[in-house]
Amino acid sequence: MRVVSQETPEKNRAELVIEVPEAEFEPALERAYRKNVGRMNVPGFRKGKAPRKMLERLYGEGVFFEDAVNASYHQAYQDALAETGLDPVDHPDIEIMDIAATGYTFKAVITTRPKAKLGQYKGLSAVQPAVVIDESEIDTEVGRLRTRNASIQTVERAAQNGDTVVFDFAGSIDGVLFEGGSAERHELKLGSGQFIPGFEEQLEGKEAAADFDVNVTFPEDYHATELAGKAAVFRCHLHEVKETLLPELDDEFAKDVSEYDTLEELRNSIRERIYQSREREMKQALEEALLDQVIAGLEVDVPEVMVDHQLEDMLRDLEYRLRGQMRVDLQSYLAMTGDSLEGLKAERRPFAERQVKATLAFEAIAEAEGIAVTDEELEAEYAKIADSYRTDVDTIKKQISRDGLTQDIRLLKASQIITENAEVIEEGAKPKPKSKAKAKPAPSEEDAKPEAKPKKRSASK
Repeated sequence: MRVVSQETPEKNRAELVIEVPEAEFEPALERAYRKNVGRMNVPGFRKGKAPRKMLERLYGEGVFFEDAVNASYHQAYQDALAETGLDPVDHPDIEIMDIAATGYTFKAVITTRPKAKLGQYKGLSAVQPAVVIDESEIDTEVGRLRTRNASIQTVERAAQNGDTVVFDFAGSIDGVLFEGGSAERHELKLGSGQFIPGFEEQLEGKEAAADFDVNVTFPEDYHATELAGKAAVFRCHLHEVKETLLPELDDEFAKDVSEYDTLEELRNSIRERIYQSREREMKQALEEALLDQVIAGLEVDVPEVMVDHQLEDMLRDLEYRLRGQMRVDLQSYLAMTGDSLEGLKAERRPFAERQVKATLAFEAIAEAEGIAVTDEELEAEYAKIADSYRTDVDTIKKQISRDGLTQDIRLLKASQIITENAEVIEEGAKPKPKSKAKAKPAPSEEDAKPEAKPKKRSASK
């Protein structure tokens, strides 16, 4: 391989003209011949036994050129990148310029990683909101525990708001039953709002064995357009009324639903859990506020293709979470929400661009600070990931490359430098006067990571 020329026609673009000589092209031609000879018929030769020269005379000298180029240009391209030091962020556009049995020349048009110039990243300041917990939040969590541990019993009385009723219903419009408007022994918690407005209230006061009509009008914006705005009658038969009995709030309740012996201990544990969660949220908000300042001072021209790739990563992550949490794919989710893929991309593109810029900032900081990752740190991170997935380190090492994890740790260290060197102002306190000294900016090569804040690689994707 020989790099014939290297040009930069515009920012973040490079054009390489690369020559592949006969010494490198000939082995590729031979491999292409062996790959295809079994499919080519030549009179006088058994299938797969015709000599290469015979096939080239019969079908033309270039009969194996395409396969040979496809098998050889990639290595030549990689060697050219190593020689020139170019760092691409996308697949190159390849154009064959000339070709013969003695070799070929091709042009590779490359989108390169931009150089990012840092502004200030040390000595920044941001407000740290105070963590405040209202007792009503504790009450709400205790209430959820009571609801989850409630018992239900059938009662011989009229239905009330909060009861669960078991009933049959058949809906009709102008005397004609409509699709999806009928069910038998359906369970409905009155007051839950599961049915259209005005329906559940008409079941209150009814007793078991009662037959009655419920008269309602579908909302104008009802999702089934054929029913929207229309008056309907539901013929109902009530089978059963069930009452929900909540457990008493006492120490016995705490023992039954938790590892604690008293209700006060249970409430304190809930308070601590909420506090820790709120504290993490406040810390993340502080880090994001500081990062916004770093990004605002960053000078960089981000190629659109980097944003495109980041956006695709975000959508893949979204689909992965949807499949894990809701058991649906992205297309089903879009159908449920009434959104389109184009609309979702347009909505999330600004976030993708911010994440790309954030990663470029972290990479520039890592370069400016000379951040390195030791073997001990890398092994510790492998062990931590393996422990979280309850597997062995060797399995994780097969799934997460050493270079990739090293870069993740490096960028995480860079992100921590921003916070460690920032002035954190407690909510309500006045900021100290800023020093006139400026943190040194430093140019560096960027790296396209998928998250605004570096996160650990997943061994499951």
